[in-house]
Amino acid sequence: MVGFSSVPQWLESLLGEKFFNPCFIHESAKKNEKNVFCLDCCTSICPHCLYPHHSHRLLKIRRYVYHDVIRLDDVEKLIDCAFVQAYTTNSAKVIFINQRPQSRPFRGSGNICSTCDRSLQDPYLFCSLACKVHHLVRSEGGLSKYLYECEFLRLQGGKGESFCEFDDEQMTPDSVLESPNSLRTSSGSSASVGGMGCKNLACTATTEFVRKKRSSVSVSRPTFRPICSPDSEMGVNMNRRKGIPHRSPLY
Repeated sequence: MVGFSSVPQWLESLLGEKFFNPCFIHESAKKNEKNVFCLDCCTSICPHCLYPHHSHRLLKIRRYVYHDVIRLDDVEKLIDCAFVQAYTTNSAKVIFINQRPQSRPFRGSGNICSTCDRSLQDPYLFCSLACKVHHLVRSEGGLSKYLYECEFLRLQGGKGESFCEFDDEQMTPDSVLESPNSLRTSSGSSASVGGMGCKNLACTATTEFVRKKRSSVSVSRPTFRPICSPDSEMGVNMNRRKGIPHRSPLY
């Protein structure tokens, strides 16, 4: 934890929070690791706790080499992350939230972190977000010039997809098929008002139609028996091995 009064509450909570611990509220549920941080509540939540926080600013926390990381595109909307070394994982650039422990200090002539002396690549100066916050508070006395106003922060998944696992729990194949919003078209096929329900329903209807069609074809398919034509019988007889010829007696 940074522990400076000039640091905003959400940032201090982010740097001091322990992620990927099981959620006590959803202790018996699957995928109950707390890997989402709510900036408005300054606490970590699990995917099952997302619905009450759907209007809040949320950050998705990831793991990279057994340490907590955050997408660079997301955190740059909140604070200036220049000169923080970034890494690429799952086609997305991420930075470490806190500094990582070192077995021994770096004793080379290369570039090192300005806070923890970790070896870095040029032209980076910090190995994590916490190291830059420590440096700015110590050298400039605050972060006011490096903070950005962000009233809306959408929770993103991998490769730019929306991360909303609470929708997956509420939307099941049964609820889509029995949805009251579904409509019956003139051609006899059902269509849902929502785009996602329409796709799931169309896929289910297509699968059932294919199954029925296959079953009808298998039932009505006649049984054929091979019929040998005279030509084929002649070919079989010609291919048979001839016996030993017998000579006629001499008189």
